[in-house]
Amino acid sequence: MVKMIVGLGNPGSKYDGTRHNVGFMAIDKIVKNLDVTFTEDKTFKAEVGSAFINGEKVYFVKPTTFMNNSGIAVKALLTYYNIDLSDMVVIYDDLDMVVGKLRLRQKGSAGGHNGIKSIIAHLNTQDFNRIKIGIGRPQKGMSVINHVLGKFDTDERITIDNSLDKVDNAVNFYLQSNDFEQTTKRFNG
Repeated sequence: MVKMIVGLGNPGSKYDGTRHNVGFMAIDKIVKNLDVTFTEDKTFKAEVGSAFINGEKVYFVKPTTFMNNSGIAVKALLTYYNIDLSDMVVIYDDLDMVVGKLRLRQKGSAGGHNGIKSIIAHLNTQDFNRIKIGIGRPQKGMSVINHVLGKFDTDERITIDNSLDKVDNAVNFYLQSNDFEQTTKRFNG
């Protein structure tokens, strides 16, 4: 069996640490102690690294397509590696949840998230595992674009770092248990 853990974000150093890149931050956190090296794969339009965990190959993916076209990379990699949709988890930011809140789901709409819209459009289904990380709504007078492309303030960063620890624990639990439903029961909220 093969699994794929995808973190959504935008490529390039100018987006490092921004709210919209919390998916990339989660991937970096998960692989920190796994001796994973990322290689930019131009064919798949993604940075891809892999490791053997619990006897199975796990691909860690950061699409380089920019957020709104994430589905291109996800579809190409799923197809090429013949990975079942149920063996994929997508990690991304959510505006409608308070900073740091986690929500794990096995399916659902895009909820206005363009990266998820792209994945749904390319896969032709809403049925895939996901971990949403709350980034909160913009302050009055700030545009959504400036908010998602802005960095976390000091207090938010502490909260997000704690959330990334929880995401790391959730993904590791999932990779050991091979049961996303069990993972959602254990780590939601």
